[in-house]
Amino acid sequence: MERERKFSNPAENAQAVYGIHAVLEALDSGLELNKVLIQKDIRNEQFDLIVNLCKKKKVPFQFVPRDASAFNANQNHQGVVAYVSPIGYYKLEDLLPQLFEEGKTPFILLLDRITDVRNFGAIARSAYCAGVDTIIIPDSGSAQVSEDAIKTSAGALLKIPVCREKNMKSTMELLNQSGVQTVACTEKANKDLNFVDLTIPTCIVMGSEDTGISTEVLKKCSVLARIPLNKGVASLNVSVAAGIAVYETIRQRM
Repeated sequence: MERERKFSNPAENAQAVYGIHAVLEALDSGLELNKVLIQKDIRNEQFDLIVNLCKKKKVPFQFVPRDASAFNANQNHQGVVAYVSPIGYYKLEDLLPQLFEEGKTPFILLLDRITDVRNFGAIARSAYCAGVDTIIIPDSGSAQVSEDAIKTSAGALLKIPVCREKNMKSTMELLNQSGVQTVACTEKANKDLNFVDLTIPTCIVMGSEDTGISTEVLKKCSVLARIPLNKGVASLNVSVAAGIAVYETIRQRM
């Protein structure tokens, strides 16, 4: 059964919403928000309400200085701005059972703290072309689905389900407990990726551009594997590495 894609026109929704009442309305309306920025030297009842709604609806929020560049675009920001997502995010706990019910062998890609929008978009494009079932990203400390990311992905981010999860440790545990092997692509591994059986339910885990996979996530991975490199080459660009890992999975499954 094909899942209905939840997204709107990015030209209409990849935008910022300024002002207390506008942000409250956006939160109440159920719009998918990438994040909310709140001026940190202002605290009142309305700001507390915004914070509580963000927590309730699991919307990432951050306190920022008054002179933050996000506020410069609008003189009537009232100390708060929300960024509307062009898509609707999925929850892994809902999507994963559907994949098994559809008789699929889940093929998942988890991106741990990848911050460069161009890398994110390029990875999403490769993932969609290769038939990856879903991409998992953290709700903070990571590139989100923005208009720029969609452009870089050549529209793939409008077609592939993206799960945005708050707790990566719990996400890894859910995958492992559901019978999905979690394969960390890391130069710290002793085993080459082509010697890992990727024909079974698999989640490929890719780490950030500068520090790789976080210790917390790496500890939860069931398999550590490396992409073979010539001597003297430390690592690959993460979008290139992700493409190699994804197509090694496809090669084995063919």
